[in-house]
Amino acid sequence: MVTAKHKLLVDLIYWVTRTRWLFIAFLLGGLLLVFPAPAGLSVEGYRLLIIILVTLILIIKEPIPLPSVAFLVVVLQVYLGVSGADDVAQAFMSDAVFFIMGSLMLAVAIVHQGWDARIALGITVLTGNKTIWLTLGLIILSAILASFIGEHTVVALMLPIAMSLIRFTNPDTKKVANLAALLLFSIAYGSIIGSMGTPSGGGRNAIMLGYWKEFGAPKVTYLGWMLHVYPLVIIQIPVLLLVLWKSYRPEVMRLDSSLRKLRVQVGRAGKITYQDILSASIFFLVFLGWIFFSDTLGLGIIALTGVILYLATGLIRWEVMARHVNLGVVLLFGAMISLGVQIKNTGAAYWLAQKIIYVFGSGIESLSIVSDILVLTITGLFANVVSSSATVAVLGPVNLNLPGDPLHLGYMTAIASAFGFLTVAAAPACTIIYASGLLKGKDFLRVGWKVGSLALLITLVYVNTYWRLLSW
Repeated sequence: MVTAKHKLLVDLIYWVTRTRWLFIAFLLGGLLLVFPAPAGLSVEGYRLLIIILVTLILIIKEPIPLPSVAFLVVVLQVYLGVSGADDVAQAFMSDAVFFIMGSLMLAVAIVHQGWDARIALGITVLTGNKTIWLTLGLIILSAILASFIGEHTVVALMLPIAMSLIRFTNPDTKKVANLAALLLFSIAYGSIIGSMGTPSGGGRNAIMLGYWKEFGAPKVTYLGWMLHVYPLVIIQIPVLLLVLWKSYRPEVMRLDSSLRKLRVQVGRAGKITYQDILSASIFFLVFLGWIFFSDTLGLGIIALTGVILYLATGLIRWEVMARHVNLGVVLLFGAMISLGVQIKNTGAAYWLAQKIIYVFGSGIESLSIVSDILVLTITGLFANVVSSSATVAVLGPVNLNLPGDPLHLGYMTAIASAFGFLTVAAAPACTIIYASGLLKGKDFLRVGWKVGSLALLITLVYVNTYWRLLSW
């Protein structure tokens, strides 16, 4: 009996120690609920901000599985009266959620057909076998593609390629954890940086174009946007490489073994068959659909159409696809989207932005650089809580009302909204690479604050030097 009691006590202590951040998050949230909502903020908005704080702690520290955090986000909104169950469910199941789910399924189908190995081999032909040059190649390719077709599409395409390189280096991925983080973050962060380069790089850019029109700002052309922003994309590429390389020094400096296995696998696969051509054709059609029809049909519906085609043609069985798709990640992304919807509907985002701007009001009037710092910081922080599009939708009008040139302020808002580096749910690119199962939530914070801080600092210098040479 003593032994059983002792074991129970040990197990209890171990469980409490392992989940201490769950208790800390709940204790902090409970204490904040005791206080009344600040003036000008609705009770629902105040409680939503508390939910967001608790959620961020749980995502970063991971005391419980992230799918559990997703469910917690949903039930807390209902329990605390932020929104009704039907409204939360409606916000939860959006086209963006369908896109994440569909893109992960498409990635599984591509791997199943072996196209990931063929594409990976093609990339290494250009970059060579040194890990540092391969990393740079992945960053550049991801950034360029994301500039024109968006980060979602690029990461969905590149993830299977990176996974092939990692597993061919060592089937036991735990032994090459740094290499895995290096390659996966190269794809995700390279895509995020590249997505700000053109108006078609993301939905947030299109939202800002609309706001400029409403505010009567001069019309911004596609090339005009690139002239103002694309040099910043190029500048940040080597900075990103340096930060990632210093943060995750890879276990292997040359991928000789990985490349040999790639060549062997591609060689064994033989010549391209009609099934390979059909598989590539389906993905190409999905790719074209994302480019030309996403505005009317939605990214998610197009992705799911591709999934249906893969299943209908027998290129992959549903059992195989379901077994390799991390639905927990889909749930987490949906939960964060629901937070983004409610933070706008409850007025919490607008209230918070107005309060911060009020604190720095006098500084904004006297020094334009204070306005720049404020816009970049607030927008960057919001982008790590809600989606980049939601960030621009909420903060765009607020930032454009600040003293200064609306074009200058709008560009900075669109740029900073791309810097969602800190958490798994900060950007779809982060959510998709997390689905690989090779990264933890704390990995994003570990390297994300470095990348994000440098990105904001570089942008601040960039807009106050290079932009002064341009004629608006």
